[in-house]
Amino acid sequence: AVLPRHMDSVLDILDALESPARGGSPGTAAALGRGLGVCSTLGCQAVLGEPPGTPERPPALTTGQWQLLTELLHHDPTTPELGAVLVPDGSTVALCPLLAGIEAGLRSGGFGRPLPTLDPPVDPLLAVTITEALGTSFLLAQGRDNNTTTLGPGGCWDNVKNPQNYTLRGPPSPVPDPVAIGAMDGVVLGVRLAQGPLPVAELLRGYYGTGNGSEAGRPPSSYRRRKFGALAGQERLEKEVAATLELLRTLSPTSELLRDVGTQEVVAVARRAAQEFSERYVECPAIMPRCLWGAHPYRGTPAPLQPPLGSVFLHHTLEPSRPCQTFSACARAMRDMQRFHQDTRGWDDIGYSFVVGSDGYLYEGRGWHWVGAHTKGYNTQGFGVGIIGDFTATLPDPDTLALVRDEFLPCAVRFGHIRPDFILRGHRQLGHTDCPGNALFQEIQSWPGFQ
Repeated sequence: AVLPRHMDSVLDILDALESPARGGSPGTAAALGRGLGVCSTLGCQAVLGEPPGTPERPPALTTGQWQLLTELLHHDPTTPELGAVLVPDGSTVALCPLLAGIEAGLRSGGFGRPLPTLDPPVDPLLAVTITEALGTSFLLAQGRDNNTTTLGPGGCWDNVKNPQNYTLRGPPSPVPDPVAIGAMDGVVLGVRLAQGPLPVAELLRGYYGTGNGSEAGRPPSSYRRRKFGALAGQERLEKEVAATLELLRTLSPTSELLRDVGTQEVVAVARRAAQEFSERYVECPAIMPRCLWGAHPYRGTPAPLQPPLGSVFLHHTLEPSRPCQTFSACARAMRDMQRFHQDTRGWDDIGYSFVVGSDGYLYEGRGWHWVGAHTKGYNTQGFGVGIIGDFTATLPDPDTLALVRDEFLPCAVRFGHIRPDFILRGHRQLGHTDCPGNALFQEIQSWPGFQ
């Protein structure tokens, strides 16, 4: 049987590799990963060293497990989607930057060979996860038109229950979403391992949760943006991208890439790279596309919106009445709402523009571009944002409120979807309804933009 490209499959492989009964240890997976191509760029090899020879299948792994591992870890920049797996929080993670960060963390924590002292000095953990890829991406875009892709895109799985094929939704940059997410996770987990080694399977299981569709509650991985931002804020990221580019200047053949690039230009590239990465992956929330929550097609022909719009209308879903804390529960709530809106109410699609889970993510409904069915008489004037739950008597948790107030709304302004002087209203102000519930309506009256 072909194994699903899910973190659960990777955890099974790591369990087999690290079993002391079979001669394994926390470093076994890292060493094997290096031999299979985890660290194939010049900057990464300057930090972690030349890869060992091509490994043979360890007896602990089945043929199917070995085939999956070799496919996931064979680094080919032209097909970055082949190195990605779906994780229980619903995001997609590239394994190469994740495992490179894990090896750097283990070695800086005293497990295995010590890391080299580099000149110019760079943070080894950031270099092998994100700063080389980020600096290279923005350096290559220098002098090209403004439409050159430097970050992203995201993508879609063919089936979230049995993920096999991941397809990017546009031309890939050197840092597509799975690479960015894998790099952030590599930094967060590398820092943890620097404090003392753990079996990698145990570390990943605690971080991502387990079970393809785990219902255990919000996993730590869904906080990756906040954790990464605390470890590598924009200022530090800028400094390390510049340092990594100066390191690449000393290596051949990347020295050619920097031959006519002065120090000030490197600083400017690093500043732009750190700012755009921080905006996209740290300060702004992740939005789960329709393909990931299992949306049915729109019925009919959607009407286009004309952004930037002047209003945002806040709703609660009422049904389901309980907030969802996992990707699988929130995705199921989205499918149930869409079915109700299409089949019972006779609408073309789920009515909301976006829906907010308590799992750390927004879910794309009609999205930025199409008129919704959320606030009768006002659908062309603003976006309708529904928070999953019944907030008549209780509030969403503080993280979910902050996701909307402090991340979603400012980012919608920054990227030109809503006007800087937008007006925020609760649904009840524009129709005969109790929505968005007494507790939530009272809360939003202190938010920026409320009228």
